[in-house]
Amino acid sequence: MDYKTIKVTREGNVCTLQIHRPQNNNTIDNLLIDEMSVALEACLEDVTVVILKGLPHVFCFGADFNFAKNQVNDGQQQDPEPLYDLWYLLATGPFISIACVEGKANAGGIGFVAACDIVLSSEQAVYSLSEMLFGLFPACVMPYLMRKIGYQKANHMTLMTKPVNAKAAQEIGLVDEVSSALEQTLRACLMRVKCLSKAAITRHKRYMHEFNPVLQQMKPTSLKANLEVFSDVDNIKLIMRYVETGQMPWE
Repeated sequence: MDYKTIKVTREGNVCTLQIHRPQNNNTIDNLLIDEMSVALEACLEDVTVVILKGLPHVFCFGADFNFAKNQVNDGQQQDPEPLYDLWYLLATGPFISIACVEGKANAGGIGFVAACDIVLSSEQAVYSLSEMLFGLFPACVMPYLMRKIGYQKANHMTLMTKPVNAKAAQEIGLVDEVSSALEQTLRACLMRVKCLSKAAITRHKRYMHEFNPVLQQMKPTSLKANLEVFSDVDNIKLIMRYVETGQMPWE
């Protein structure tokens, strides 16, 4: 495929997906979701490891508000289900998903991080949930985040809205390893997980999902809550004003 928003490389049974929207701060729009989904579907049969990367200064900064503004102007509403399903595939698919995070991971970017089986972080990476500042909350991110770090830590991170550095993210369980040499740490990780068979990975992932089926159970509630906050007129006004003027909600 001639991808527009991601870069895909394949080496043996390892596939690397890089979110690549440098002009849009690596934010999420429908095309990114579609292309990521297609790329992951292609990994189902024989890929054993999927590596997810962003850019050096930003991993993924969440929803593309410019895209959201255009949808509002066209009288449309964003359907949250494709993104939820993309994260679900990362979390439950028959491969080991590894997030390599540099720079900022915010809002929906945390969804990508929390969905992955293993999270490797540079020392400079920063993690945040900014949705509450705009009257929103990370409804679709929360099942993935709570599954990884627990109810209260996810609740605290959501309500505080402040950035969390890599060390703090590791302390709460969002990050598995912090490194000053991320590529070297990734290579060491691959030396281990590349030895695992497709069958073993598939059975383990299926077992882990059956052991904790929260992602499937919470999907209807999460989609409903997401649609509610993104259809609130006051929230839409705050987003529109931010896109048009750069003015933050509290200003």
